[in-house]
Amino acid sequence: MDVWEANSVSAAFTLHPCSTLGRSTCTGSACSAPNSTQGTCDQAGCDFNSFRMGDISFYGLSLTVDTKQKCTVVTQFVGSPINRINRFYVQNGKVIPNTQSTVAGVTGNSISDSFCAAQKTAFGDTNTFASKGGLDGMSSASAPGMVLVMSIWDDHAANMLWLDAPFLPNKSASSPGVTRGTCSPSSGVLTTVEAQSAFTDYSGPTACVSPFTCQELNPFFFQCL
Repeated sequence: MDVWEANSVSAAFTLHPCSTLGRSTCTGSACSAPNSTQGTCDQAGCDFNSFRMGDISFYGLSLTVDTKQKCTVVTQFVGSPINRINRFYVQNGKVIPNTQSTVAGVTGNSISDSFCAAQKTAFGDTNTFASKGGLDGMSSASAPGMVLVMSIWDDHAANMLWLDAPFLPNKSASSPGVTRGTCSPSSGVLTTVEAQSAFTDYSGPTACVSPFTCQELNPFFFQCL
Protein backbone atom coordinates (compact mmCIF):
# COMPACT_ATOMS: atom_id res chain seq x y z
CA MET A 1 0.00 0.00 0.00
CA ASP A 2 1.15 3.51 -0.84
CA VAL A 3 -0.01 5.47 2.21
CA TRP A 4 1.29 8.81 0.96
CA GLU A 5 2.50 9.70 -2.54
CA ALA A 6 2.82 13.45 -2.84
CA ASN A 7 4.62 16.59 -3.85
CA SER A 8 3.58 20.25 -3.61
CA VAL A 9 1.10 19.83 -6.49
CA SER A 10 -0.76 16.56 -5.94
CA ALA A 11 -1.23 13.78 -3.41
CA ALA A 12 -2.65 10.27 -3.54
CA PHE A 13 -3.03 7.19 -1.39
CA THR A 14 -3.24 3.96 -3.34
CA LEU A 15 -3.95 0.31 -2.58
CA HIS A 16 -2.12 -2.38 -4.59
CA PRO A 17 -3.38 -5.81 -3.46
CA CYS A 18 -1.48 -8.95 -4.43
CA SER A 19 -2.84 -12.43 -4.97
CA THR A 20 0.12 -13.93 -3.08
CA LEU A 21 0.44 -13.12 0.61
CA GLY A 22 3.76 -12.85 2.37
CA ARG A 23 7.22 -12.50 0.87
CA SER A 24 7.76 -13.73 -2.66
CA THR A 25 9.97 -12.96 -5.63
CA CYS A 26 9.05 -12.28 -9.24
CA THR A 27 10.35 -10.42 -12.28
CA GLY A 28 8.74 -8.43 -15.08
CA SER A 29 5.13 -9.13 -16.00
CA ALA A 30 5.09 -12.05 -13.57
CA CYS A 31 4.88 -9.36 -10.88
CA SER A 32 2.33 -7.07 -12.53
CA ALA A 33 1.28 -5.56 -15.82
CA PRO A 34 -0.78 -2.41 -16.52
CA ASN A 35 -4.53 -2.89 -17.10
CA SER A 36 -4.11 -6.65 -17.02
CA THR A 37 -5.00 -9.48 -14.69
CA GLN A 38 -1.53 -10.88 -15.37
CA GLY A 39 0.98 -11.18 -12.54
CA THR A 40 0.84 -11.26 -8.77
CA CYS A 41 0.04 -7.64 -7.89
CA ASP A 42 -2.31 -4.90 -9.04
CA GLN A 43 -0.04 -2.35 -10.71
CA ALA A 44 -2.64 0.39 -11.19
CA GLY A 45 -4.20 0.00 -7.76
CA CYS A 46 -7.17 1.92 -6.45
CA ASP A 47 -6.26 5.47 -5.54
CA PHE A 48 -7.75 8.64 -4.13
CA ASN A 49 -6.23 11.77 -5.63
CA SER A 50 -8.41 14.82 -4.93
CA PHE A 51 -7.52 16.52 -8.21
CA ARG A 52 -8.29 13.36 -10.17
CA MET A 53 -11.58 12.98 -8.30
CA GLY A 54 -12.71 16.44 -9.38
CA ASP A 55 -11.62 18.96 -6.73
CA ILE A 56 -8.80 20.97 -8.30
CA SER A 57 -8.64 23.56 -5.51
CA PHE A 58 -8.21 21.25 -2.51
CA TYR A 59 -4.49 20.34 -2.31
CA GLY A 60 -1.54 22.47 -3.40
CA LEU A 61 0.21 25.79 -2.98
CA SER A 62 -2.09 28.22 -1.06
CA LEU A 63 -5.08 25.87 -1.43
CA THR A 64 -7.31 24.27 1.24
CA VAL A 65 -4.47 21.95 2.23
CA ASP A 66 -1.64 24.43 1.72
CA THR A 67 1.58 22.68 0.73
CA LYS A 68 3.61 25.75 1.67
CA GLN A 69 2.85 24.93 5.32
CA LYS A 70 3.31 21.91 7.56
CA CYS A 71 0.38 19.54 7.93
CA THR A 72 -0.41 16.22 9.56
CA VAL A 73 -1.71 13.49 7.25
CA VAL A 74 -4.03 10.98 8.97
CA THR A 75 -4.98 7.61 7.52
CA GLN A 76 -7.62 5.45 9.22
CA PHE A 77 -8.07 1.73 8.56
CA VAL A 78 -11.69 0.98 9.42
CA GLY A 79 -13.08 -2.46 10.30
CA SER A 80 -11.71 -5.93 10.91
CA PRO A 81 -11.29 -7.07 8.23
CA ILE A 82 -10.64 -3.63 6.75
CA ASN A 83 -13.62 -2.39 4.75
CA ARG A 84 -12.76 1.28 4.31
CA ILE A 85 -9.71 3.56 4.43
CA ASN A 86 -10.22 7.20 5.42
CA ARG A 87 -7.97 10.21 4.97
CA PHE A 88 -8.00 13.63 6.59
CA TYR A 89 -5.53 16.41 7.33
CA VAL A 90 -4.72 18.66 10.27
CA GLN A 91 -3.19 22.05 9.51
CA ASN A 92 -2.86 25.10 11.75
CA GLY A 93 -4.98 23.36 14.38
CA LYS A 94 -7.83 22.74 11.95
CA VAL A 95 -9.10 19.31 10.89
CA ILE A 96 -9.61 19.21 7.12
CA PRO A 97 -11.76 16.31 5.83
CA ASN A 98 -10.73 14.68 2.60
CA THR A 99 -12.47 16.14 -0.43
CA GLN A 100 -15.61 14.47 -1.78
CA SER A 101 -15.53 12.97 -5.26
CA THR A 102 -17.37 15.03 -7.87
CA VAL A 103 -16.88 12.47 -10.66
CA ALA A 104 -20.18 11.32 -12.15
CA GLY A 105 -21.12 7.92 -10.76
CA VAL A 106 -18.48 7.96 -8.01
CA THR A 107 -19.38 9.15 -4.52
CA GLY A 108 -17.50 9.45 -1.25
CA ASN A 109 -14.14 10.62 0.08
CA SER A 110 -12.62 7.30 1.21
CA ILE A 111 -11.50 4.07 -0.39
CA SER A 112 -13.78 1.03 -0.28
CA ASP A 113 -14.48 -1.83 -2.65
CA SER A 114 -17.62 -0.07 -3.91
CA PHE A 115 -15.75 3.21 -4.42
CA CYS A 116 -13.02 1.42 -6.39
CA ALA A 117 -15.51 -0.44 -8.59
CA ALA A 118 -17.35 2.80 -9.38
CA GLN A 119 -14.10 4.63 -10.08
CA LYS A 120 -12.85 1.93 -12.47
CA THR A 121 -16.15 2.06 -14.35
CA ALA A 122 -16.17 5.86 -14.55
CA PHE A 123 -12.58 6.00 -15.81
CA GLY A 124 -12.85 3.03 -18.15
CA ASP A 125 -10.12 1.10 -16.33
CA THR A 126 -9.80 -2.64 -15.78
CA ASN A 127 -10.71 -3.49 -12.18
CA THR A 128 -7.56 -5.42 -11.34
CA PHE A 129 -7.98 -4.11 -7.79
CA ALA A 130 -10.95 -6.45 -7.31
CA SER A 131 -9.42 -9.40 -9.17
CA LYS A 132 -6.29 -9.27 -6.98
CA GLY A 133 -8.25 -9.34 -3.74
CA GLY A 134 -9.51 -5.80 -3.10
CA LEU A 135 -9.75 -4.65 0.50
CA ASP A 136 -9.99 -8.22 1.78
CA GLY A 137 -6.60 -8.88 0.24
CA MET A 138 -5.14 -5.73 1.76
CA SER A 139 -6.60 -6.66 5.14
CA SER A 140 -5.09 -10.15 5.00
CA ALA A 141 -1.72 -8.74 3.97
CA SER A 142 -1.69 -6.20 6.79
CA ALA A 143 -2.83 -8.61 9.53
CA PRO A 144 0.72 -9.85 10.38
CA GLY A 145 2.00 -6.25 10.30
CA MET A 146 3.68 -4.17 7.64
CA VAL A 147 6.92 -2.19 7.50
CA LEU A 148 6.66 1.54 6.83
CA VAL A 149 9.21 2.56 4.19
CA MET A 150 9.78 6.25 3.39
CA SER A 151 11.65 7.43 0.32
CA ILE A 152 12.23 10.33 -2.03
CA TRP A 153 12.23 8.96 -5.55
CA ASP A 154 11.64 9.52 -9.24
CA ASP A 155 9.97 7.26 -11.76
CA HIS A 156 11.91 5.53 -14.52
CA ALA A 157 8.74 4.08 -16.06
CA ALA A 158 6.29 7.00 -16.32
CA ASN A 159 8.05 10.18 -15.08
CA MET A 160 5.59 10.38 -12.14
CA LEU A 161 2.84 11.56 -14.51
CA TRP A 162 0.35 9.27 -12.74
CA LEU A 163 0.66 11.57 -9.70
CA ASP A 164 0.42 15.13 -10.98
CA ALA A 165 -0.16 15.33 -14.76
CA PRO A 166 -2.32 13.87 -17.54
CA PHE A 167 -1.72 10.11 -17.67
CA LEU A 168 -1.62 8.25 -19.93
CA PRO A 169 -0.17 11.07 -22.09
CA ASN A 170 -1.81 9.71 -25.25
CA LYS A 171 -5.27 10.16 -23.74
CA SER A 172 -7.27 13.37 -23.80
CA ALA A 173 -6.54 15.43 -20.69
CA SER A 174 -10.26 16.20 -20.42
CA SER A 175 -11.31 12.54 -20.22
CA PRO A 176 -12.48 11.38 -16.77
CA GLY A 177 -9.63 10.28 -14.52
CA VAL A 178 -6.80 11.23 -16.87
CA THR A 179 -5.56 14.49 -15.32
CA ARG A 180 -4.16 14.15 -11.80
CA GLY A 181 -2.60 17.61 -11.27
CA THR A 182 -1.37 20.80 -12.89
CA CYS A 183 1.93 19.50 -14.26
CA SER A 184 2.35 19.07 -18.00
CA PRO A 185 2.57 15.68 -19.74
CA SER A 186 6.17 16.55 -20.67
CA SER A 187 7.22 17.06 -17.03
CA GLY A 188 9.17 14.74 -14.76
CA VAL A 189 11.79 13.73 -17.34
CA LEU A 190 14.45 11.78 -15.45
CA THR A 191 17.49 13.47 -16.91
CA THR A 192 16.07 16.87 -15.95
CA VAL A 193 14.92 15.85 -12.47
CA GLU A 194 18.16 14.12 -11.58
CA ALA A 195 20.30 16.95 -12.96
CA GLN A 196 18.37 19.61 -11.02
CA SER A 197 17.72 17.66 -7.82
CA ALA A 198 20.66 15.31 -7.55
CA PHE A 199 21.57 14.12 -4.06
CA THR A 200 24.56 11.83 -3.78
CA ASP A 201 25.67 12.58 -0.20
CA TYR A 202 23.94 9.59 1.44
CA SER A 203 26.21 7.94 3.99
CA GLY A 204 23.84 5.48 5.67
CA PRO A 205 23.74 1.67 5.58
CA THR A 206 24.23 -0.08 2.27
CA ALA A 207 24.07 -3.67 3.51
CA CYS A 208 21.21 -6.00 2.56
CA VAL A 209 19.78 -9.01 4.35
CA SER A 210 21.19 -12.27 2.96
CA PRO A 211 20.85 -13.59 0.25
CA PHE A 212 20.26 -10.17 -1.32
CA THR A 213 23.01 -7.75 -2.33
CA CYS A 214 23.01 -3.99 -2.80
CA GLN A 215 23.11 -3.23 -6.52
CA GLU A 216 23.55 0.14 -8.21
CA LEU A 217 20.90 0.66 -10.88
CA ASN A 218 22.04 4.23 -11.57
CA PRO A 219 23.98 6.88 -9.56
CA PHE A 220 20.78 7.83 -7.73
CA PHE A 221 19.15 4.46 -7.13
CA PHE A 222 20.43 1.41 -5.27
CA GLN A 223 18.31 -1.61 -4.41
CA CYS A 224 18.61 -4.91 -2.56
CA LEU A 225 18.21 -7.59 -5.22
